[in-house]
Amino acid sequence: MGNDVLSRFRTKDSETVFDLGIIQTATLTLLALIVGFTFSMAIDHHDQREVLEEAEANAIGTEYLRSDLLPSDPARTVKTLLNTYLDQRILFYFKTDQETVAAIAKKTDELQHALWSEVLPTAHLQSHAISALVVSGMNDVLNSQGFSQAAWWRRIPIAAWILMGAIAICANLLVGFGARNFKHNIALFMIFPFVIAVSFFLIADIDSPTGGVIKIEPQNLIQLKNNFSKFSSAAT
Repeated sequence: MGNDVLSRFRTKDSETVFDLGIIQTATLTLLALIVGFTFSMAIDHHDQREVLEEAEANAIGTEYLRSDLLPSDPARTVKTLLNTYLDQRILFYFKTDQETVAAIAKKTDELQHALWSEVLPTAHLQSHAISALVVSGMNDVLNSQGFSQAAWWRRIPIAAWILMGAIAICANLLVGFGARNFKHNIALFMIFPFVIAVSFFLIADIDSPTGGVIKIEPQNLIQLKNNFSKFSSAAT
């Protein structure tokens, strides 16, 4: 039936066919460029999230070591809090349902407040380079979580998806409109919309940090957790 509808508007005029070919080429080229740029944007977001996950693991690990510069009681408390805080940061990368994510965010905020409150009195009592080093490390821990969260929220704009979808629809219509013997080659012409759909799915999957096939694994945070366990075992 779609072939019958399109056939009403087809013409065998050579000049019209030539013009249609130019429009098809221009539309397909524009679609390819936009898909390419959008894919590159999604890859950049994905890579940035991985880099920030590594930076956060380094910040937590560094502060864990610097906590030994504190007096014994605050040092022990900070290490315990950092261990619990690390658990929450690992869960952040695995949980996707909104209720659990909200609970993790709340717990993370509470732990950040507790960590900062633990190092602040020491900094007030001992205003020297060593306490400043510990406070600076704790500030890096808190900032790294904020940077990771900001990268988690950074997505391809909805306007870009709408534009890309509109151009893809136009491209499919032009390909179908300009086709000859459409009825006998329908399977062949299904390849183009299939490729476009797969491309859109891949871009959306890479750009989504909370779902899909391609996910960000917190490998550095998990490795740090294993190191914390080794330190605890060695201490006991």
